[in-house]
Amino acid sequence: MKEARQKPLIAGNWKMHMTLAEARGLVADILKAAEEVSGASLLVFPPFTALDEVARLLRGTGVGLGGQDLFWEEKGAFTGEISALMLRDSGCSHVIVGHSERRQYFGETDAAVNRKVRAALGSGLHPIVCVGETLEEREAGRTAVKVARQIEDGLSGLTPEEFSSVIIAYEPIWAIGTGRTASPAQAEEVQARIRGLLEEKYGIGPASCAIILYGGSVKRANSYSLFKEKDIDGFLIGGASLEADSFIGIAREALRADREEQ
Repeated sequence: MKEARQKPLIAGNWKMHMTLAEARGLVADILKAAEEVSGASLLVFPPFTALDEVARLLRGTGVGLGGQDLFWEEKGAFTGEISALMLRDSGCSHVIVGHSERRQYFGETDAAVNRKVRAALGSGLHPIVCVGETLEEREAGRTAVKVARQIEDGLSGLTPEEFSSVIIAYEPIWAIGTGRTASPAQAEEVQARIRGLLEEKYGIGPASCAIILYGGSVKRANSYSLFKEKDIDGFLIGGASLEADSFIGIAREALRADREEQ
């Protein structure tokens, strides 16, 4: 049975999708249905071009806003980058850090993730720190080593108090956008391992209160069985967050699983 922790957290990463008109339409559809899943915390992560408009539409609704990435400096000659202060100024409360696509396509390292985490915390943002293994690493039995290194290096130097503002998202890279999903047992095995690593690093209190999300081809059909697992506190969703019906449907299924565990 899950320990009593925060509401299920359902975070939608829109990635490189949504013009302003499309973003307005999606937000409107989400808000129409959001009341029926008020027991969950909803977060959306639009592209940077839509942040200001989405922030305006979400103001006062209870649905949160986040950025998909940030740079670690406050300002300077860093063409194309965006700072934590800019995200805060746009109405964001959260930011995704170290997503596997950033690591794969843009060469982001654990050291860079750590600098971004520190920048986010320094500006009052909650970083969602992504970790996960490739298919080759899983098949070679290196999942635990890979995730442990990402946790240790990505959170290096953080105090337990600082860590209390951090969210972890386990996203097996082989399941992101592939239609393949880790089974509930596979996901729980790694999520439990992550919580154990956090306990070793910060103590049982911070670890038990930590929010650990699962991501990787999450959809309405599998969200109930995934959320039944003890160490899955919510989801970081990609493609299924681009339609309100599926996004809200996943939140609905998580709440159903949560109620049955109480």
